[in-house]
Amino acid sequence: MTSNEARSGDPVAEASATLDGPGADVTLLSVVIVDDHSIFRSGLRAELDAGIRVLGEAATVDEAVTIVARLQPRVVLLDVHLPGGRGGGGGEVILDAAPRAPHTLFLALSVSDAADDVVRVIRAGARGYITKSASGAEVSEAARRVASGDAVFSPKLAGFVLDAFGAVAGEMAETMEELDRLSGREQEVMRLIARGYTYREVAGTLFISPKTVETHVSAVLRKLQLSSRYELTAWALERKLL
Repeated sequence: MTSNEARSGDPVAEASATLDGPGADVTLLSVVIVDDHSIFRSGLRAELDAGIRVLGEAATVDEAVTIVARLQPRVVLLDVHLPGGRGGGGGEVILDAAPRAPHTLFLALSVSDAADDVVRVIRAGARGYITKSASGAEVSEAARRVASGDAVFSPKLAGFVLDAFGAVAGEMAETMEELDRLSGREQEVMRLIARGYTYREVAGTLFISPKTVETHVSAVLRKLQLSSRYELTAWALERKLL
């Protein structure tokens, strides 16, 4: 078995694994590949470097939401245009899967560099957008950067986003600045609460106690200078975080 294939057994137990072998301590980054072309999925899987562990694949919106929720990968390599669901493609996958996989991040992969595609998927919550012309090594590096918290764009798209969408980029930068006030856990709680989850539902999703959820919500409201969960929902909707 190659190192970028999922091992036998339950892959949900961990979001990462370590390379086999005496003394090995290199952490594998777990990913799921979502694309409606099986040839592309197979080719990408083969080209990803040895530090990437592919947990699974999906070809449609519905398959993707189900498999991401079940396998809980660290990063999803996500095509923008997908069949199924309500017709929202990759953006729909992000919006539907994120609450069920709060530790998962999304990296969009597409042949398209159209403005609408880029903005739509980034606003849905993707942490990066690279074209399918990228090599396996480039995709692997982009996935690692996304996993470490960076926003990643193909070189030509980075300038494109800033030049052609200055206003949108400005809004995104302002939102990111606000989100940076929150810890990773607080961001997870914020998104679920803003979607209408109860404290108990958030606790069950994140495997923490309702009291801890309450503590996080208080911190979120204080840091964002909001007074209620209803204001939090409006804040998140305005910034297209839901």
